[in-house]
Amino acid sequence: MDAAQNEAWNVAVVGSGPSAFYAAEALFKSGGNVRVDLFDRLPVPFGLVRGGVAPDHQNIKGVVKVYDKIAANPGFRFLGNVRIGRDLAIADLAAHYHQIVYAFGCESDQKLGVAGEELAGVHSATEFVGWYNAHPDHRDRKFDLARAKRVAIVGNGNVAMDVARVLLASPEHLATTDIADYALDALRRNGVREVILLGRRGPAQAAFSPKEIEEIAELPDVDVVVSPAEVALDPLSAAWLEKDGARSQQRNVKFLQERAPAGEGQRPKKLRCRFLVGPTELQGEGGRLRRVRLQHMALVADTDGTPRPKAIDRFEDVEVDLLFKAIGYRGVPVDGVPFDDKKGIVPNVDGRVVEKNGGAVRAGHYCVGWCKRGPTGLIGTNSLDAKATVEAMLVDRAAGTMLRPDRADVTTLLAGRGVDIVDWADWKRLDAWEQEKGREKGKLRHKLATIESMLQTIRTLRPRRAGS
Repeated sequence: MDAAQNEAWNVAVVGSGPSAFYAAEALFKSGGNVRVDLFDRLPVPFGLVRGGVAPDHQNIKGVVKVYDKIAANPGFRFLGNVRIGRDLAIADLAAHYHQIVYAFGCESDQKLGVAGEELAGVHSATEFVGWYNAHPDHRDRKFDLARAKRVAIVGNGNVAMDVARVLLASPEHLATTDIADYALDALRRNGVREVILLGRRGPAQAAFSPKEIEEIAELPDVDVVVSPAEVALDPLSAAWLEKDGARSQQRNVKFLQERAPAGEGQRPKKLRCRFLVGPTELQGEGGRLRRVRLQHMALVADTDGTPRPKAIDRFEDVEVDLLFKAIGYRGVPVDGVPFDDKKGIVPNVDGRVVEKNGGAVRAGHYCVGWCKRGPTGLIGTNSLDAKATVEAMLVDRAAGTMLRPDRADVTTLLAGRGVDIVDWADWKRLDAWEQEKGREKGKLRHKLATIESMLQTIRTLRPRRAGS
């Protein structure tokens, strides 16, 4: 193993979000003579930390300081503006690297699967979050906020809470953040006065963190409204919460039950938390959403005693102007990479990619993060997840189960194909430029929202070569 550690070891990581950086960190700490190249189709790194975390949650975005330290390792390279399947094929990576790690996350959204999902006014939380975060994929989305008064959000996790908070908060609450300028302009014309969270499970199983809902309750013009009947725990939930419930779930129930007696409150905007209801149909007029039909649920014990929602014969219709689906992200296939369409992930066994579920291992190919396990956990969850995959990589390396690259540096191939690679120095120049422009506007950062504008700015910031 000592001899193997001294041999050159080249690893390609497809993606540059948290799981990609944690994989690079674990590789560098392994003690091997390793070079890690992180590829991203965008000219900018950090994945959902840049494009998914809410603008007013800058403390969470502060994790990029850790990634900057990882990037300082001499064996690290960032190759932005390189799309796998367009600029490079998987076969190209296999010809240049000993191991390939897929860390491209989940870029799409889960569907409700109910009638009316195609109506105007029905959106995914994924596209709304990307829109206000200046993600190039969602830059051109349109949301009729000016005419909307009541909005429904299907789901009650942290993404749902982020969407609710952005819709209900004063624009001035967001003005000094890194929110996209065009999104802030639209939110200044925002007419939303009520947001209804729709959860199929009960308050004890709510997926949002206590801090998220408490943060909305602290907004000066927003009341959190809950029905005493819907936050009263049935015997099954009470027993489950006491035996298996996390402290965060107990804190959520306590908060909701304390809010219930306040009723509608006196503030002009409302966050209405509904439980044990799920949409069965979205109804419209003239092709535009007008109402959502809800079916009520009852909680029943699963085989392991966990409370699960079961539909009952009780319905209600709720008038809404917009609806956001916040029921989870979903992976999308990448050319040349196995894909489990049912789960929306790369099929794998403990991080080793397999050709299909139950199929043979694809030697030298691995996955980390959401494309490995699905869209679960917090940012830090990806650290342990990446370490586990890297352990498998180390075992395979010791056993000689790796790819056999026979090509020179991949940047030579990319240059020959006319790809304008954005490296880490390019990104740091753009990073400084965005912050400077942000300060001029009285905000933390001014994000460019198209790949073309990013590349154009990067090219102007690059130092000129001698004699040019």
